Amino acid sequence: MGDDELVERIKGGDGAAAEELIDRYYGAILRYCGWHCAAPEKAEDLTQETFLKLFRSLPKYKSKNKFKAYLYTIANRLCIDESRKMPVYSLEDAEDMADRKNTIAQAEHREDIRRLLGVLSVEQREAVILRFGQELGFSEIAKVMGCSMRTAQSRVRNGLRLMRKEFGDE
Repeated sequence: MGDDELVERIKGGDGAAAEELIDRYYGAILRYCGWHCAAPEKAEDLTQETFLKLFRSLPKYKSKNKFKAYLYTIANRLCIDESRKMPVYSLEDAEDMADRKNTIAQAEHREDIRRLLGVLSVEQREAVILRFGQELGFSEIAKVMGCSMRTAQSRVRNGLRLMRKEFGDE
């Protein structure tokens, strides 16, 4: 069953359809929010808030096979709002947070990824995360970011080029 069909069933009061939609996207939205938050608890909160806002806005949603982009747009806006509230952490704070994640190897890998993403502009970073972290297509990225598909492609391409340069592959 497609996303838009589930949405129509939810609009009709079908709770099982709502559960199926949550099951389908919860993990992906949690990972997406995790890229924007240092604390796993905050990513969980943002994920739950994303679904809350989704269900509140469903009466206005027009089914046009764009549900995934619609959902990620909600998550994107919540993450942006949250990032405006978050204090800037020092490197020591980031290392302390990484230690809580159990293994140093995972923390180092994640820190390497964050360092590489850190060389990108906000728009490039968002486009790269949506493309490779969330596996969205360029048309979906364009909808989430409010830009043309060519701009989304350019942001990903230029972001990858900068990351390769930083990593020393260029």
